[in-house]
Formats: sequence, structure tokens, C-alpha cells
Amino acid sequence: MNEIPGGFSPLLEIWGKSGNRSPLLVNFAHPLDWVVTLPSQDMNGEDGTIQAGEYAKGDTATLFVYQDAGPVANVAEQPKSFFENALIKSISQKGANIYQDFKVTNTEVRNGEYKDQKYVIVDFKYTLLTGAGFEVQRKGVASVTSVGDAVEVLWTATIAARYKKLEPNLRSIAGSFRCYADGLNLVVPKKIEDEFA
Repeated sequence: MNEIPGGFSPLLEIWGKSGNRSPLLVNFAHPLDWVVTLPSQDMNGEDGTIQAGEYAKGDTATLFVYQDAGPVANVAEQPKSFFENALIKSISQKGANIYQDFKVTNTEVRNGEYKDQKYVIVDFKYTLLTGAGFEVQRKGVASVTSVGDAVEVLWTATIAARYKKLEPNLRSIAGSFRCYADGLNLVVPKKIEDEFA
């Protein structure tokens, strides 16, 4: 990482260690007091994602690998609707009926350090529908790129009432996100079915 903001800690992790996923090297910084959650491994492969957050307060940074979108040659040239779809998929992993009024409010293209890779910083907001019947306004910042065979999204969000205070942190997290796929198939086991082909 070029620089780590004060009060932040770097996270470097491989997503896709078990061979049932195409591996990615994921790197981002998060506040020191946030709890990190990593994918679980069992005999069926890997499940879950890479996350960091202060969950009791509603603050989170979550990796979503959008495989249905496939590889995108230049993520920076995609229309606003592309980022809306990617973020809606990201926030609705637990079900499509948990949000409403989703809106992308701004996009900004940034350059990565490797092979002219592009990252698009996306500002968004939505209403979370809780299981208890409450509506919670949430705002966030995401970073979207495409490496390997998918589109990768690191989305950060908090409740709207905390957003003004946390916006610099969320922007630092999204801005620090880097994702790589090249060469990882040499260090991560092949998919199980490939061994018997």
C-alpha cells in the first residue's frame, strides 16, 4: 500500500483459497478497532467473504465478487446502471427484499498501480428494511474494479445519521482497495474437479 491512514490497519487476504473459487488477492485498510471476518473453509470448499466492521454501530466494509457480470474490459467506461446493478447485488446477498430506494449519487475513476487497472469510486444511498420492520437510511462509498473472471466490489456503508462523521473513513477504506488475480493459480490449489479431468 502506498500509505496507511493514521488509526488504520492493512488487511491482505486471498479470497478463493479452497479451489472452488477463482483466487483473488485482496488488500484494503480499515480502522484499527474494526473486527475482521474472513471466509470459512471446509471440505466443500470456501464460503463467505472478506469483511471488516464495527457491526454494533452499523459500520461495515464488505467484499463482493460479482461473477455474473463476468470480466469487464474497462470498468471506467461502464454506465451508471452498471454500478447500480453491481451494488444492488452487493447489498442484497441476504435477499432482494431487504432494501429500497437505492441510488448511485456520484462516480469517480481512479488509477491503480498495476497494469493500468481502473477503480471506480461510487457514492450511494439506500433504505435498509430490517427483519423487525424498521427502515434504516444508509449511505456509503464503494470501489469497483474487474480482474480475473468477475467484477469486484468493496462496499462500505453506515447509517445516514453517522455518515457525516464517518465519511472520511469510508472514503479511505474504498480508496485503499486493491484486487489482483494474475499468477494466483500458481499458489492456490486447482478446483477439485480439474484434478480428475
